[in-house]
Amino acid sequence: MQKKQAKCNKFKQNTLNDSNKLIESNSNTGLNESQINALRKEIDIIDSQLITLLHERLKFVKQIGHLKVQSNANIYRPDREKSIIAKLLQYAKQHNLHHLNKASIEAIFYEIFAIARDIEMPQKIAFLGPVGSFCHQAAETRFGPLSSYLPLSTISAVFESLQEGNAKYGVIPLENNTNGMVGESIDNLAKYPFTIINEIILTVHHSFATQANDLKDIDKIYSKDIAFGQCRDFLNHYDLQDIEQISVSSTAHAARLASLDSKSAAICSNIAATLYKLPIMFHRIQTSLSNQTRFVIISDFFNPRGSNDKTSIFVSIKDYEKAGALFELLRDFKEEDINITKIDSRPIHDDRGFRSGFYMDFHGHREDVNVKRIFAKREGEIKWLGSYPMFS
Repeated sequence: MQKKQAKCNKFKQNTLNDSNKLIESNSNTGLNESQINALRKEIDIIDSQLITLLHERLKFVKQIGHLKVQSNANIYRPDREKSIIAKLLQYAKQHNLHHLNKASIEAIFYEIFAIARDIEMPQKIAFLGPVGSFCHQAAETRFGPLSSYLPLSTISAVFESLQEGNAKYGVIPLENNTNGMVGESIDNLAKYPFTIINEIILTVHHSFATQANDLKDIDKIYSKDIAFGQCRDFLNHYDLQDIEQISVSSTAHAARLASLDSKSAAICSNIAATLYKLPIMFHRIQTSLSNQTRFVIISDFFNPRGSNDKTSIFVSIKDYEKAGALFELLRDFKEEDINITKIDSRPIHDDRGFRSGFYMDFHGHREDVNVKRIFAKREGEIKWLGSYPMFS
């Protein structure tokens, strides 16, 4: 406990030293309030221009929305959004706008896109809940915090909500680079008529959030079993490994419980901590910084061809007992010069005993000539799961 207190005191002392250095620096440089106020006035003028231009942009968006409704066109166009981002990145590079990198441009404009979609036509997004989960966080990266969300307890329930018309879009996890493919997602993609229209790759970061002012005041930590394991080094470093660890259904639920008890903490996502107004004491506490989950957006329409597409399919080989059946399937793709990026076997649930189908990702779009030839040759064996812009 003394060791833990010493580490906390050292952290606080370093923070105090940094603050004193900043005050001293301001004193030495003769901080000029009039200069700051003059610069702030310039910023205020630019902000007024920004809000005016955003309003003008949204006026055009509303007109487009009316036209889309008249023609029964899709409101969400991930290919169009990706194209806009690419043009803006190119513009920033050409004009040496070095303060705006890819991440900042995406963060700003995906929020603008989300607001624009709500103006065109508000539509509900179902996701694997609860609120504050990483799936919720992934959904917000594309649909923004102001959209209407429907948290659901299972992946199957997300598909059912689309089928019943309770939501237009669904967001589900498809794979994790540590734990592999999510079987329930593949099974439902193969079962339902909805297709993948976009993918989101989210780096999973855990935070340590608590109302306590000091680690020594914490007597319990809430999180999921897997999150405790992923943050073991952090817990050991701060001598928290012997504090009671309570496993709960989700990291979002952990944040909610910790928000009700000032002597507890949660290992959770930033969005969960923010949702439950739980202060974050430490960010990015997981041992591995490369823990990524691939989420997909599903809906009842498909994307037009883009410049960099990925297609997902589920293949049920007719002559599955024939020697070399899988080899022949792969050879078909090689002969059409199609690059397969993933293949994963999955049990097929029918009355023909033990057999497997194959989930596959490859470069290209269903409207590409070579992809059409594959689909024609393997008619009755391939279930198309979607063609969509490749995440970059």
